[in-house]
Amino acid sequence: MHITVLSSLDTHCRDSAAARLGRTHGNSAVVLHDLLDGSLVLRRVYRDGQLFERETTVLEHGCLSCTVRLDVVPTAERLASCGFDQVVLGLPPGVAAAMAAAELKQALDGRMVIDNAVLAIDPAELEDHMWDRHTLYESGFTAMPEDDRTSGEFLIGELGHVDSVMLFPGLSAGLSGETRIDSAHWRAGTELVGQLAPHAAVIGSADKFTPGCYDHVEAIARTRPGVVRRPPDDATGTFSTVLHALSKPLHPGRFREALPQLAAGTHWMRGRLWIASAANIRIAVQGIGPRVWLESTGPWSVEAAAQAKPHTGVDMVLDGHAHHGDRGTVLALTGRSEDVNAQEIRQLLDGCQLTEAEIEAQPAAWDDPFELSKAL
Repeated sequence: MHITVLSSLDTHCRDSAAARLGRTHGNSAVVLHDLLDGSLVLRRVYRDGQLFERETTVLEHGCLSCTVRLDVVPTAERLASCGFDQVVLGLPPGVAAAMAAAELKQALDGRMVIDNAVLAIDPAELEDHMWDRHTLYESGFTAMPEDDRTSGEFLIGELGHVDSVMLFPGLSAGLSGETRIDSAHWRAGTELVGQLAPHAAVIGSADKFTPGCYDHVEAIARTRPGVVRRPPDDATGTFSTVLHALSKPLHPGRFREALPQLAAGTHWMRGRLWIASAANIRIAVQGIGPRVWLESTGPWSVEAAAQAKPHTGVDMVLDGHAHHGDRGTVLALTGRSEDVNAQEIRQLLDGCQLTEAEIEAQPAAWDDPFELSKAL
């Protein structure tokens, strides 16, 4: 049996995408899950567009992961035993495709294969989602008060993991009767999808959907903290992405001062840092809309190799240097073209590197109180 995992923040987009995906194979079932207040899971199963099962279940612990483990996965296994050739799993809003895929892969027994991971969005709303400061719970996307992710954080995670992005007008457009398709906001949002997810197929109503594109190993590799993927060309339009690599360690104080300038106006900042005050540690940086954070991801590949520790070595393969291995700073910043000036960004980052005099002087010249432990 073939499985398509479908995620979204908008139930209207999700349901529209699920209906289309259900027509990509014969003998398909479409399952829509929703997590409601009171730990109540609503499950609806459709065949040929007709509802043939509607059930509610109360979970002892009503969290998103429990919904996947205790209802989504068992439903997929049950439908496989019923002889369906394909099952489209429409996840509750806010449930990550990566979480569902991981749980499904543990339960697969050779009868099931994940064909696609798909995100359904209204591109006209994407830019607003990126800058929304409210949590998913505050915005009403999930029923979990402890879910403190923003909509931008959820969408960046999904855009990194999925192989396809389907475009549909959202619930607000349906309620207002607004015609969004091919509007200026729709076109701009579609372009932004291409900048944020250059690997993904972007599928409008007239575009062909290709089954069988999901590669779990590649999806995990490209979403590893600190990994940078960017559009394959330097063409700019409404949005653009600036990529810059540095081969010397960063002065901690100067980088701390530069970080707010880098983040200002940037929809998505991502990459890895080589900071002089923590030279042996690979530090991932991510900024999504108004939020920016740093994260220790362990030693660089060359450090791990020296300590005989297992390591993926992805950065060594892609960006390895003859003298310092994979140590180095690589940053990509995506935003509106008028807000992301490549020359200014590169000059600012170049100025954060240690000078030759500082390198020779060692820590005394750059021992700035960059409070790394608080930043990570």
